[in-house]
Amino acid sequence: MNSLEALDVARWQFGITTVYHFIFVPLTIGLAPLVAVMQTMWMVTGKDHWYRLTKFFGKLFLINFALGIVTGIVQEFQFGMNWSEYSRFIGDVFGAPLALEGLAAFFIESTFLGLWIFGWGRLPRLVHLATIWMVAIGVNASAYFIIVANSFMQHPVGAVFNEETGRAELTSIWELLTNPTALAAFPHTIAGSFLTAATFVAGVGGWWMVRRMRQAKTAAPEEAAEYEEEARTMWRPVTRLALGVMIASGFALAVTGDIQAKLMFEQQPMKMASAEALCHTERGAEFSLLTIGDHNNDCENVRHILAVPGLTSFLATNDFNAELMGVVELQEMYSERYGEANYQPNLFITYWSFRLMIGLAFGSAALALAGLWVTRRGRVPDQEWFGKLAIFAIPTPFLANSFGWIFTEMGRQPWVVVPNLTGVDQVRLMTADAVSNHSAGLVLASLITFTLVYGALAVVWFYLLRRYVLEGPLEHDKHPHKHDDDESGDDVKPLSFAY
Repeated sequence: MNSLEALDVARWQFGITTVYHFIFVPLTIGLAPLVAVMQTMWMVTGKDHWYRLTKFFGKLFLINFALGIVTGIVQEFQFGMNWSEYSRFIGDVFGAPLALEGLAAFFIESTFLGLWIFGWGRLPRLVHLATIWMVAIGVNASAYFIIVANSFMQHPVGAVFNEETGRAELTSIWELLTNPTALAAFPHTIAGSFLTAATFVAGVGGWWMVRRMRQAKTAAPEEAAEYEEEARTMWRPVTRLALGVMIASGFALAVTGDIQAKLMFEQQPMKMASAEALCHTERGAEFSLLTIGDHNNDCENVRHILAVPGLTSFLATNDFNAELMGVVELQEMYSERYGEANYQPNLFITYWSFRLMIGLAFGSAALALAGLWVTRRGRVPDQEWFGKLAIFAIPTPFLANSFGWIFTEMGRQPWVVVPNLTGVDQVRLMTADAVSNHSAGLVLASLITFTLVYGALAVVWFYLLRRYVLEGPLEHDKHPHKHDDDESGDDVKPLSFAY
């Protein structure tokens, strides 16, 4: 096997492990604040059902968090394993945000998560509530530092190229942390994470709400009353809460996505031209809804079947008649500036991952609109179709997030560090130059190993989530004052400062 094949296998390994790890990330980022809100609602209202929901979704959060940690550790090791030339070139810069993520953010979230897990009944109620909010802050801070590191690969700032050492050197940590790419990507990622977590909560809550209402129809009178009460007082409120978060995060996702896209048209015009299959420079470039032809880097054979005139120009500049450079002209510009090479990403993957990222988000939109309708004016739905929609909608934001990252990372190829077109563009590195000098067979062995291990972990993750979702809140969680407080059996008072 030659070096090109080793490069391909290394890219496959990093892509598979990264996409797999990112399955867990959005749910962790979004679910931690939602669990914190549920616990806050319990403290404010003193109602048992918010306590049960906190315990229930907290358990699901812990399962997801644990799998995310296990799969995330492998990511950093790969920089030394398969991408040692990248680490040598960019390690002085790239290591700074990763160190901040590990030493600050991760320690915060892991420490306070431990306090939250073992602090039930041992810590004062407000202190215990503060621990889950610190976890929520920690996971979002962790996300920011990771995005800072990734954004340097998309748009390097705060660094210079040292010709003597052949390495990039950090000159300003402040510029690195305030990279405009990171400032645009972070709110978009967080909005996507909240949409994912809210869809998960609304999907589970909506399914349980319908299930209890349908069980009430066939149960004995006492059980029927209990089932209906549970659907009305526990599952409907949490579903409505999640539906509201879905609407807000969906709006935020659209706004931040528009901001990020405009920035990408400036910083990575080749990525965005490929995403639109814009082969030649056009004024009033149309937005393609469907294309046919050979997308594998042969722009001349791509035909737009359905398109919205001028929309791509508007999305890029807020001007329907603006001129945008096409793939062919950008290829010529890059070749003149950086030497002869193929600078365009895989058109098929870039084009369709961009559309799947957007299109799959409509699964959450469908659930949000249907959920708000069937629960309007105090209604508690029992329609079977809504219960099925609630379940089927859950994976759609997970997939949308994954395709978003596939678009982001595949769209910057063949660069692993994209040159800053308006800055110090000597800080740049092509993917082919970043790979370690390993044999393809060695990388393939680790790829197979990781794929098998990750496959087993996926089965465990799905089994545990499915098991505990079907199990529902536990019976002993109905009375927190008898389970976690003193032995007097007195009711929990809202906003009491101690157990």
